[in-house]
Amino acid sequence: MEFFCYHRDRPGSAALRGELLADHWSYMDGYATGMIARGPTFADDGETPTGSVHIVDLPDPAAARTFAFAEPNYQAGAYRDVLLRRWHNLLGRTMWDFAGGRSGGHRYLVLGLGAGPGADLTAPAAADDLIAYGPLLSDDGAAWLGTAALVRAVDPSRARTVLTADRYAAVEVHNWAFGGRR
Repeated sequence: MEFFCYHRDRPGSAALRGELLADHWSYMDGYATGMIARGPTFADDGETPTGSVHIVDLPDPAAARTFAFAEPNYQAGAYRDVLLRRWHNLLGRTMWDFAGGRSGGHRYLVLGLGAGPGADLTAPAAADDLIAYGPLLSDDGAAWLGTAALVRAVDPSRARTVLTADRYAAVEVHNWAFGGRR
């Protein structure tokens, strides 16, 4: 089962995250074989961390909760909240398989929170700039709760177009970068 986990930083926690970086990476190393994508989000300045995205294949929702809440930054109070949802990898690959590589251009997390019937349940036909893409689902996988995508785009407004307009209660676009040491 694939899960999308977005830890959002508590304001002012950048120094604490820096202190815990080695612990964070060591913790994530334990999940390396199931990792689909990972990396930090940043404020508009492109430098101030605002969160951490992990998309990982795990055995079940209980394992996903352990992954999310035993994470060293979470345990130390660096994060203010966690979005944890089942996710379905519509691209069938990891971020390391993205033809665009780790650098060059801007990368974004586009997070659409669902309202009503499911939307964007298949990957867009023009998927060259998609790094990861899939629906957010309930724990049992039966209910659509939104869509999460990692995308390369020229700016946030272009990144937003990866999701169908007016089909979401809210859409967030965050600066994002490839993470980890893999």
